[in-house]
Amino acid sequence: MRTRIKICGLTRAADVEAAVAAGVDAIGLVFYQGSPRAVSAAQARSLAKGLPAWMCLVGLFVNASRDEMLRLADQVGLSHLQLHGNETPEDCQGLGRPVIKALRLPAGPAGLDAPALIKLAQPYADCSAVLLDADSAGYGGSGQAFDWSCLSGAQSTLGLNWVLSGGLTTENVKSAVAQFSPPAVDVSSGVEQMVDGVTQKGLKDAHRIEAFVKAVRQADQDKEMSKR
Repeated sequence: MRTRIKICGLTRAADVEAAVAAGVDAIGLVFYQGSPRAVSAAQARSLAKGLPAWMCLVGLFVNASRDEMLRLADQVGLSHLQLHGNETPEDCQGLGRPVIKALRLPAGPAGLDAPALIKLAQPYADCSAVLLDADSAGYGGSGQAFDWSCLSGAQSTLGLNWVLSGGLTTENVKSAVAQFSPPAVDVSSGVEQMVDGVTQKGLKDAHRIEAFVKAVRQADQDKEMSKR
């Protein structure tokens, strides 16, 4: 099965064009004002014009009101809602669009084991998917990874309804796909511009996007070859 790819935190038309050209499946726009990647409704509508038919347009929210999410979803034409705050399972219901609920997992080696991860995800079983990300003060986009060892033994229970995120880069995504076969991957800081070793948050790098997508596709190809 082909791994789906989402690029999150886009703020410029050129970056949307680069993501489309690279062949990603979805782009994400951040509507959390505490993020350096946040966009306004007007910016989001402008960016959405650069998407081809059938590409997913995901809106990222953090503890937003139901009215705000529904209003922006209608104004911008969001296909999915991605909730990164302290939303309860009930908060994820009745939003009129598929909901991806982010689960913020401890960064570093002192993480969860597989049973704890499954227990954390179970209340959100009615969501379209859970997104596994490292916990951070900025609710995502930190470039940190959680301990992937908790994925071993959890994939069969999570099925197709999970997304791997947090600290993914061109250098490690191929290994992640090969080891854990995530149905989808989500990257933000891992494809952003670097200036003097500093990530330029919200400014994507077309070459890094292309390289990231190629790494995922190569991992998919390698998995298929190994089955023959």
